[in-house]
Amino acid sequence: MSTIPSFALIGAGGYIAPRHMKAIKAVGGNMRVAFDPNDSVGIIDSYFPDAHFFTEFERFDRHIDKLRRRGDGIEYMSICSPNYLHDAHARFALRSGADVICEKPLVLNPWNIDGLAEVEAGSGHRINTILQLRLHPAILALREKVQAEPDRIHDVDLSYITSRGRWYHISWKGDDGKSGGVATNIGVHFFDMLGFIFGKVTRNTLHLRSAERMAGYLELERARVRWFLSVDRHDLPQGLPEAQSTFRSITVDGEEIEFSGGFTDLHTLSYQSILKGEGFGLDEVRPSIEIVSALRTMDVKPDMDERHPMAGRHAA
Repeated sequence: MSTIPSFALIGAGGYIAPRHMKAIKAVGGNMRVAFDPNDSVGIIDSYFPDAHFFTEFERFDRHIDKLRRRGDGIEYMSICSPNYLHDAHARFALRSGADVICEKPLVLNPWNIDGLAEVEAGSGHRINTILQLRLHPAILALREKVQAEPDRIHDVDLSYITSRGRWYHISWKGDDGKSGGVATNIGVHFFDMLGFIFGKVTRNTLHLRSAERMAGYLELERARVRWFLSVDRHDLPQGLPEAQSTFRSITVDGEEIEFSGGFTDLHTLSYQSILKGEGFGLDEVRPSIEIVSALRTMDVKPDMDERHPMAGRHAA
């Protein structure tokens, strides 16, 4: 078998897929096969023009199986499909004899992780999730600082607004059953980051939930966190440049943590870690999935004192 790692990609037409193609190229891999029901995937030419491409999953499945049976199977299957399909596609990858590299969220609910763990255990292969904020230098520095003061409880404000147009609510991303809602779709990696830095969740309260935005309060072992997430451009703070469509802010004890840069190569770093056997597995994924799953159904308590300032304008 070739010493060049072989990859297949599910979801080649999505927003995040080019980052995976770039990472595969950067680690010296070869994307041999790709699948997407949508055929607007010309970006493949920039990275792997010789890759086989399928718009029907059945034909993709047949090709993957043919490679496996002739002893030339795919080693890694990267999953960039809609959130609700990650679970099924991860199972397919394991049963096809490949390790999994899955975009977040790995699944929508924690009990799905239990099922994946059973399939993983019987497959001899591993599921890895892209949790790139854990590799960001500013986040690693903050974690080190927090761990140096284990008895201190920090006050944290997290604000993330990423503008989305009307299309968002028509697409699968606007369907809570498919995306998991705002907290899952745009926030799950931030909740993972908070747990990575500040420890286990001890309290989870929801102040606001709608199709456009969510807000709440978390207590972790070493932090009290007020958070606000939105896909509505009207929530962007005044004074931003007109062309700026995203606002990301984390303050810890009143001090802004600057991590707006440094994102470009985090997928590549993730792939490098995975190829060394150091990816983030099911145990690392579970805490953030438990948070966002609970937020979908818990009672909204809009009048709590810990409410994020940006949530106040949307209070009932």
